Amino acid sequence: MTSHTVIIIEDEKQTRRFLRLSLEAEGYHVFEAETGGEGLKAVASRKPDMVIIDLGLPDMDGVEVVKKLREWSTIPIIILSARSEEKEKIIALDVGADDYLTKPFGTGELLARIRVALRRAISNEQAGNGTFSIADLTIDLIHRKITKMGEEIHLTPIEYRLLSVLAQHQGKVLTHSFLLKEVWGPNQMDNAHYLRIYMSQLRHKLEKEPVRPRYILTEAGVGYRFAVE
Repeated sequence: MTSHTVIIIEDEKQTRRFLRLSLEAEGYHVFEAETGGEGLKAVASRKPDMVIIDLGLPDMDGVEVVKKLREWSTIPIIILSARSEEKEKIIALDVGADDYLTKPFGTGELLARIRVALRRAISNEQAGNGTFSIADLTIDLIHRKITKMGEEIHLTPIEYRLLSVLAQHQGKVLTHSFLLKEVWGPNQMDNAHYLRIYMSQLRHKLEKEPVRPRYILTEAGVGYRFAVE
């Protein structure tokens, strides 16, 4: 059971009720907001551990809510939406959402996504010393050292930069465009083949089975996520 607080920003009453019952059954404290404006006020006053946002709100698009939240908060944000197009997911993720779940969705998957986002937030707090660990892999950003099972792994500068960006956003879906901008700069946004090549190289150095990765997970058509466990 958990004592985490979640705010649901959703205009459909039936969906809000379903989410509330599902989350409260797992021990979450749940508060509801019917519009983006109400949701922003609720987040500011209640200081929740997570926000779940629908994109189709009556007063503003959910993407705008995410943008406004990201002006002052790093709180985990999960998008729930009937919009299933990849471009919609990419826009929401690029403005700061942590994850995106398409309606209809299963309760089990939603709860799993929530746990991942919350663990990521905790991991980021604990990683103030610049060290990230998962299973037998350790990433020390202070000393620029990567070890697996105690043995150092040598990366090229680009490989290291790519891995460090993934690790610093551990658990969050990072879009192709975000990674290209962070690693290669804004002038290389269209060169997605760079990303595929270096991601493949990284997996061959880090993963026991590169075709079934343990650390660097693919979000089909959208981007990549560095696992949190």
